[in-house]
Amino acid sequence: MKQLYEDDDNKLLLLISRGDRAAFSYLYNRYGNNLLRFVSGLCFSREVSEEIVQDLFLNIWMHRENIIRVTAIKPYLYRSAKNMVLNQLRTVRKEEKMIDVISANHPQEAERTEDKIIYNEAYSLAQSAIELLPSKRRVIFKLRHDDELSLDEISQRLSISKSVVKKQLYSGIHFVKAYLHKHGDIISLLIAINLYLLK
Repeated sequence: MKQLYEDDDNKLLLLISRGDRAAFSYLYNRYGNNLLRFVSGLCFSREVSEEIVQDLFLNIWMHRENIIRVTAIKPYLYRSAKNMVLNQLRTVRKEEKMIDVISANHPQEAERTEDKIIYNEAYSLAQSAIELLPSKRRVIFKLRHDDELSLDEISQRLSISKSVVKKQLYSGIHFVKAYLHKHGDIISLLIAINLYLLK
């Protein structure tokens, strides 16, 4: 079966579009590791890189009927991976801004009483989440968001590599965000973000 498509991308994509799992496995084995190295060069986290590559191939399989429209599979895969990395980085930046807002030590006064209540609830919830972080991760998180130290400054202060700081910080942000979504009123949180993030 392999020889039917190993030198013919059009045949490979046609078989995948028809639900051929062997063809899909061949595509993954052919490009998966190279894509992972490519994504890892753009991301600081191996875990995130693996998740992106897995999501990329999952999307291909879930929408396999559309893959037949692709004219060149390799450029398509790398372009898709790059776009997913950019989307991930944008998401991380938004999350960092959100946490900056709701975990600030001295929140600015809101104009309306209900806004103050929303902000205070979000702030209290964020603080609860931060206190649940492992000690090392919590220290890095607070140095970044409370003391506003750069990643390099945190790295120097704690005598750890910048990559470790990034990984710990990302994990902390991810946890706090998940905690907020699980325990908070998301509508209230979004209102708080609109009030203070875009000021």
